[in-house]
Amino acid sequence: MKIIIIGAGQVGATLAENLANEDNDITVIDSNQHRLRELQDRLDIQTVEGSGSHPDVLDQAGCNDADMLIAVSNQDEINMVACQIAHTLFKTPTKIGRVRSSAYAKYPKLFSDTALPIDVRISPEKEVTKHLSRLIRYPGALQVMEFAEGKVQLVVVKAETGGPLIDQPISYLKEHMPSIQTRIAAIYREGKAIKPDGNTHIRANDEVFFLTAQRDVLDVMSEMRPLDTPYRRIIIAGGGNIGERLAQSLEKEYRVKIIERSPERCRYLSETLNNTIVLNGDASKQELLLEENIESTDVFCALTNNDEANIMSSMLAKVLGVRTVMTIINNPAYVDIVQKGMIDIAISPQQTTISSLLSYIRRGDVVNVHSLRKGAAEALEAVAHGDYNSSKVVGRKISNINLPEGATIGAIVRGDDIILGSGDVKIEAEDHVILFVSNKKQIPAVEQLFQVGLTFF
Repeated sequence: MKIIIIGAGQVGATLAENLANEDNDITVIDSNQHRLRELQDRLDIQTVEGSGSHPDVLDQAGCNDADMLIAVSNQDEINMVACQIAHTLFKTPTKIGRVRSSAYAKYPKLFSDTALPIDVRISPEKEVTKHLSRLIRYPGALQVMEFAEGKVQLVVVKAETGGPLIDQPISYLKEHMPSIQTRIAAIYREGKAIKPDGNTHIRANDEVFFLTAQRDVLDVMSEMRPLDTPYRRIIIAGGGNIGERLAQSLEKEYRVKIIERSPERCRYLSETLNNTIVLNGDASKQELLLEENIESTDVFCALTNNDEANIMSSMLAKVLGVRTVMTIINNPAYVDIVQKGMIDIAISPQQTTISSLLSYIRRGDVVNVHSLRKGAAEALEAVAHGDYNSSKVVGRKISNINLPEGATIGAIVRGDDIILGSGDVKIEAEDHVILFVSNKKQIPAVEQLFQVGLTFF
């Protein structure tokens, strides 16, 4: 595909890197020449210096024959105008725009072909909030991803001594939990992927990816590690867009406090939120955290837009006795470092946003994508179309499908039924097939499996 990306910030740069590695024709537009030069030095892409909202710049980037425009600059207005120009002047088929401000989101009528023609609106704040909410609802999970409108979840846990499945073969799981359908899709041991089968033994410290119905997540987690007690008390450091959204999503079920430095923002939050305590102060101050009983707090979420402030306040909270620390980190170089220390879960807004973008970029009818392990692997949900003659998957048993190396069919959702991906299961038209792909280089081969041949039409 020929794709134009507007914005060479963290999201745009990470997206360009992901897509360039898949043999797409990528052009990045940004007014910062230094950022563009850095990207060109390490990626096989083209760059254009200038504003993505200027028609001549879009023309220079080749918008007249682009398949897709992805506007992810830091300014909503540039993103919206760029999509408008791409639609009006260049008839670009697909326009994706990042719109962060909730002031625009309140008016959905703005976004249509007769107004602002953005086909897909993405909000990093919304995606990160959903990610955090799921982690808080499943204590001990490292990542929780939804498929088939929430019917199936892919959960990542670190196996720990005390879990019944530790040092046991995976086949033991079915014997121990005969009424629960679950499938272990992948195991990472010391950073290396292991394709599991019934004889594979789970070891302590393994990173285990399993699929199951939403209602059964905690039961399956309890096989891998002793279950943590549910979270009740949450402290959020940073009352920006993400902090506000997270508090709104949690305040009915949890005891939530927000610590925010700006008095004006505190006043706004206190008027907007219903059941959240809003505190004006600095979350990196030990006295304030002790006053708010940090030692009896279950989760400390550091959500400011300053990586260093997030890291320092999180480390302090951990030293003072908080159970779990979740920290937003924008600089990808920091993520691995901090997760090896006191911070339990480091969240990259870039990777979370890219997951929401990839489902619109993948070929075939791919309706859901989650980027895993810093983009090296993916979990995706594809819809099977066609018949035996026009499709490479419909009417075939899973054992007879020519899956690329490193790809596993974990589950099939057929209507309201969840069917585990065992070899003798036959895929039917309109099935939602959930796959785990440990090697992202195999994604094009997976896409081809779900593309319908011309005979279907």
